[in-house]
Amino acid sequence: MSQKGWIYSFVAKGTVILAEHTSYSGNFSTIAVQCLQKLPSNSSKFTYSCDGHTFNFLIDNGFVFLVVADESVGMTVPFVFLERVQDDFKQQYGVSIRNEGLHPLADDDDDDLFEDRFGIAYNLDREFGPRLKEHMQYCLNHPEEISKLSKLKAQITEVKGIMMDNIEKVLDREEKIELLGGKSENLRFQADSFQRQGRQLRRQMWLQNLKIKVIVGGTILALIMILWLSVCAGFKC
Repeated sequence: MSQKGWIYSFVAKGTVILAEHTSYSGNFSTIAVQCLQKLPSNSSKFTYSCDGHTFNFLIDNGFVFLVVADESVGMTVPFVFLERVQDDFKQQYGVSIRNEGLHPLADDDDDDLFEDRFGIAYNLDREFGPRLKEHMQYCLNHPEEISKLSKLKAQITEVKGIMMDNIEKVLDREEKIELLGGKSENLRFQADSFQRQGRQLRRQMWLQNLKIKVIVGGTILALIMILWLSVCAGFKC
């Protein structure tokens, strides 16, 4: 990684830059502010590319963390840097901003807070601007560590994607199991109904056969009696 890998960085609240640092001259900050005003609202990470440099944005609860890097740095390493800055910023200022109620850095359109915002921005730039420089220097001095972290985060992201894919497959399998289970219940119900109908049918057939036997037996007995009476002329045989 070249010594010019990290060009410019800032922390902003909305479109107000709170702290920034660069060791180079150029219009990086102007382009970054223009990009800041056009960030999409449906993504927490975004990258613009311009003249061999990447403008990488990390958005968190209205705070925007940016680093401008040389394209040779890659696409994932800048976000390792930004997450380091994000964690550091939260540790130093997160509690105070959450607990002060109507804080000048809170999301509010009141014009009375305009001067307070820029006053706080001035103080934060003096306090946190040097921290941005330290993070840049650390990344320059420890390129292998940052690269390993970048690869690790990429692997974790990939594993999360695989896990989500597997979960979706498991859920889909459970739905199929439930569907098959429902079909099994229906089959058992149909089998029981068929057995009941079979027993009723057998009972009806048995009664019908009994009636036929009684009728046939009665008919035969009646014929025998008729023959006997006709041959024997009553009871004088």
